[in-house]
Amino acid sequence: MELLEAFKWRYATKKFDPTKKIELELVDKIIEAVWLSPTSSGLQPFELLVITNQELKNKLAEASYGQQIVADCSHLLVFAAWDNYTEERIETIYGHITREREQPEDRYQAYKDRLKTNYLNRPAENNFEHAARQAYIAMGFAMAEAASLRIDATPMEGFVASEVDAILDLTSKGLKSVLLLPIGYRDEANDWLVNQKKVRHPKSDFLTVIE
Repeated sequence: MELLEAFKWRYATKKFDPTKKIELELVDKIIEAVWLSPTSSGLQPFELLVITNQELKNKLAEASYGQQIVADCSHLLVFAAWDNYTEERIETIYGHITREREQPEDRYQAYKDRLKTNYLNRPAENNFEHAARQAYIAMGFAMAEAASLRIDATPMEGFVASEVDAILDLTSKGLKSVLLLPIGYRDEANDWLVNQKKVRHPKSDFLTVIE
């Protein structure tokens, strides 16, 4: 499907059909899109959890103000950002980069030193917020790939992060939940939003072209 047409097709699904499950090969494509998304300085400062366990989805639905789409979706994607930047995390990713590119270990030493100077002297909360913004970019890639595959996805910030973190034991991993993305197939017969016109600000109000 042409990407713009896919964007016109998609909407924030309000009711999933819990009997319809996404084929694994299609889920893998969405995961690949997340994995390939760009991040600041290539740090990829978040992790992706993919949840199909029904009991766990039910608990996470409760932590999401009872939103049933979390329980009814085929797969629940949880984007969890680093709680802070650390020297070890910076060294780990750049060690991996140099090995994969078959470069000398000190290839990025000056750049790593700048990153450490910038990040390691800032409050952890500032670094978490920066990491979280990278997760938002990745979620956009996931939603675009899902739409191209005719898979429904609903981006969610409406959850109690501390409860989600506890359920998934994220704190012990140095992570904090940022976004939930239930994916699956819409229940067309029972979703009130499915046939509603897609409405945005008029382009005359939205767009400014500076030449």
